[in-house]
Amino acid sequence: MQIAKNTVASIEYTLKDDSGNVIDTSEGHGPLAYVHGVGALVPGLESELEGRSAGDQLQVRVDPEQGYGERLEGMTHEVVRDDFPADADPQVGMQFQAESEEGSLVFTVVQIDGNKILLDANHPLAGVHLNFDVRVVEVRPASPDEIEHRHVHGPGGQHH
Repeated sequence: MQIAKNTVASIEYTLKDDSGNVIDTSEGHGPLAYVHGVGALVPGLESELEGRSAGDQLQVRVDPEQGYGERLEGMTHEVVRDDFPADADPQVGMQFQAESEEGSLVFTVVQIDGNKILLDANHPLAGVHLNFDVRVVEVRPASPDEIEHRHVHGPGGQHH
């Protein structure tokens, strides 16, 4: 069976940046199972997996526009420490969810200078070329519930 819309694909993967640093991997966690064609993966990887079968191995380089997008400088905001709850202790790298005019956004603390805190609402991998080493482990039809819920149920997926 080939990976196509409304199939469940299980993949083993390692994701690296252009310097060869590992960003994420399924190693030690078991394969990632996802419903193909529902936007569960970045578009560039999903399109390269289309038509693949169990046992296929591939290397995929995904440009930012087909990954997490380009970095947008307008997505950084400087706030003051008093804008955080009294019990919060913001540190570089921490992420906070906040409401904005665009809806709910996740901000990452990228710099602290005294009372000034620089937040970035870009995805941490925005502007990054994504280099995947992938092995397709299994492909099967998605169940009607998996298609409706847009995620895998049972082993390798959600249980509800």
